[in-house]
Amino acid sequence: MTAHDVQETGTDRALPRSFVLTIAAGTVLQALNASTMAVALVDIRQQFHAGAAASWLISGLYLATAIGSPTAGRLADRIGARRVFTTSLVLTVLSSLLAPLAPDLGWLIALRILLGLGTCAAFPAGVAMLRAEADRRGTALPAGALSALAIGGQVMIAFGPVVGGLLVSWQGWQSIFLINVPLGLAVGLAAWRHLPADPPRPPTSTTAVLRGLDLPGAALFTGCIAVLMLFLLSLAEQPRWWLLGPLAVLVAAFTTWELRVPDPFADVRMLARNRPLTGTYLRTALTYVAFYTVFYGYPMWLQNARGLSADQAGLVVLPIALLAMASVAVAGRVIRRRGHRPVLLVGSVALLAGGFGLTFLHSASDLVPLLGVAALLGLPNGFNNIGNQAALYQQADAADAGMASGLYRTSQYVGANIAAAVIELGFAGPAADAGLHRLGTVVAVISAVLLAGALRERLATGRRAGGAFPTQKS
Repeated sequence: MTAHDVQETGTDRALPRSFVLTIAAGTVLQALNASTMAVALVDIRQQFHAGAAASWLISGLYLATAIGSPTAGRLADRIGARRVFTTSLVLTVLSSLLAPLAPDLGWLIALRILLGLGTCAAFPAGVAMLRAEADRRGTALPAGALSALAIGGQVMIAFGPVVGGLLVSWQGWQSIFLINVPLGLAVGLAAWRHLPADPPRPPTSTTAVLRGLDLPGAALFTGCIAVLMLFLLSLAEQPRWWLLGPLAVLVAAFTTWELRVPDPFADVRMLARNRPLTGTYLRTALTYVAFYTVFYGYPMWLQNARGLSADQAGLVVLPIALLAMASVAVAGRVIRRRGHRPVLLVGSVALLAGGFGLTFLHSASDLVPLLGVAALLGLPNGFNNIGNQAALYQQADAADAGMASGLYRTSQYVGANIAAAVIELGFAGPAADAGLHRLGTVVAVISAVLLAGALRERLATGRRAGGAFPTQKS
């Protein structure tokens, strides 16, 4: 199928397969690099004689994603999505080539952050291209394309640790960076062949582009997230209540600044006007708090309390990702027929059941219930993931598709960082049964909030949830 072929699917003309798969291939590099580090961290600690500071190899990538995604989205809207997409591949390949040469941990963390900035940019740029191409063709919501992006991410989350383990065993921790080089070059070649050129734009100076990025706003947002994380992580040992003061000052300064600048990092006024989109961001953040609490907390309990080895624990949690992949495909078909609201409703119910399931497990539980709970928790991840993406696509204005997609990524990784604090608080020491039950309770409470929101939206919209979505915000 060439880049100009059009395929009929139901009443909508599907986007070219080569176009969609190229974008999906670029976006999965972020999930791959997030998951492979989990199995390389021990070797890196040993080589650099590092302690807790090595955890910044994980947190640094998440923080870079939270800040870099909306920035990349703004660039995609201003200088061209294809240009941002290909530049992200250059950053990914460059940082991956340099990382194995890092002389110390500090340099490796800096290059890991650069890698995060590179891999995170592909998603908002890709969604902006999907939106522009669908609008150009007069096509409704490309649920199939969104499913491809979601499934690709789930595949990498599922098999990233397996691939990383093989690479580290074969060629050391350096190989988890070097694998990005051929992958990035291959995606770059596909982008050159299959992604349409950016439409012509008026000449813009570098100064004007940088001014439009609102770097002071991004810095203030970084400060807010960093101080929030320091406070949340301190709750597990000795709470640093004094951090609430600087946090309040930073939040006030960030909000004031964003209301003043003409091109804000996060358009506070737009978020206040577009309440459905703001609700999607909040729902996404809560969803990812629950997901990462399970994805990292459950394996810790399986190893420390249930006594499984690392590879056995990995196999037990594999159904989470496998069921998520399968549920994404089902949810995509539901969205095409009935919209995103029923999908989010089912996802919230399944997450509630999974959270309760965790509270009934104990260190003597048989393998069957362990696998059953993992499978149950995979279902809501797939439904909620594509459901929130579909809501974002519908609710964001076409002109702001890149920025809106970037903020969507930010909400995901804000949730991921908060989940790290939830896990520390929940276990409060060794990962024992009581800690798992506390985490299950947190997941159940979050899912109850999500369910209440989904029911409220469903009742408010009534029958208007059915049918295909238009290409513009309704």
